[in-house]
Amino acid sequence: MSRPFRRRRNIYSVTAAAIGFALLSPLCAAAAEDAADLPRVAFFGFQLINTSLEPTTPNENGRVKMLDDLFREKLDHSGRFKIVPIPPDAQQRIAAGSEISGCNGCERDYAKSVGANWAAWGTVQKVSNLILNINLYMEDAASGKLEFVKSVDIRGNTDESWRHGLDYMLRHYLFEEP
Repeated sequence: MSRPFRRRRNIYSVTAAAIGFALLSPLCAAAAEDAADLPRVAFFGFQLINTSLEPTTPNENGRVKMLDDLFREKLDHSGRFKIVPIPPDAQQRIAAGSEISGCNGCERDYAKSVGANWAAWGTVQKVSNLILNINLYMEDAASGKLEFVKSVDIRGNTDESWRHGLDYMLRHYLFEEP
């Protein structure tokens, strides 16, 4: 008697799976089309601009790397952007040139050369150990139009304050989340 019940359950399971597949297929196709429309971003990293009277510390250099990693992670996981990896040979070419923040448009050429349609970079200005600001720039590589420019001030020169400053900027201004 339990045997027919099992068969019936298997038929229902197969039917439910077929219906689920039929419903999900168009959604997956739409998601793939949306992914193709996402801005492809070449991120060139953050640069520390130390205008304070104190020397740059190894901790601050580490925080710049931390912001780089956090920015890539947040953009990649947002579902709104696609980070384009920059191959080692392009990284060497970029490092040999002027700073991205003052190279008069070289970021657009670099972005296009790696298959990105947006260029992104940032600066952290250290006014003192108490006053710092994080600046982020995102630019259309074809037109040169700045798509996103924002600055947030942070108080305190700690891993936590730097992380919180970038997270706040991304959540509230770039992703426009509450």
